[in-house]
Amino acid sequence: MVGYQSIPTIVSFHYTNYKYMLNTIKKIFGFGPQINYAELVKQGAIIVDVRSKNEFAGGHISGAINIAVDQLSNNLSKLSNKKTTIITCCASGMRSAAAKNILKNNGYQDVYNGGSWRSLQNKI
Repeated sequence: MVGYQSIPTIVSFHYTNYKYMLNTIKKIFGFGPQINYAELVKQGAIIVDVRSKNEFAGGHISGAINIAVDQLSNNLSKLSNKKTTIITCCASGMRSAAAKNILKNNGYQDVYNGGSWRSLQNKI
């Protein structure tokens, strides 16, 4: 049985968890702060397309660098400046999200998941 003194703590805990879950859902579905990808590119952001070579050959954003997500960890030297803004993209946004995490975990500071390359192309 919970005493009345514990109620504020319980309510605060549940509210904090609710906010965390809501923010996580917003991130997954792309709600939240809007990112101006065109401005990032204008300021020198690098676009890293993490699809396979064959997918990339079938169409891509002009100027994008192709490093397949499963090869990214072994090719970080191609992205030598960890302070450069990087936008990842793929076919749907799943691999680019994984690539963003790989880059962030390796010390890259300014990384964005641009989602699908076709959608990103329309935003820049």
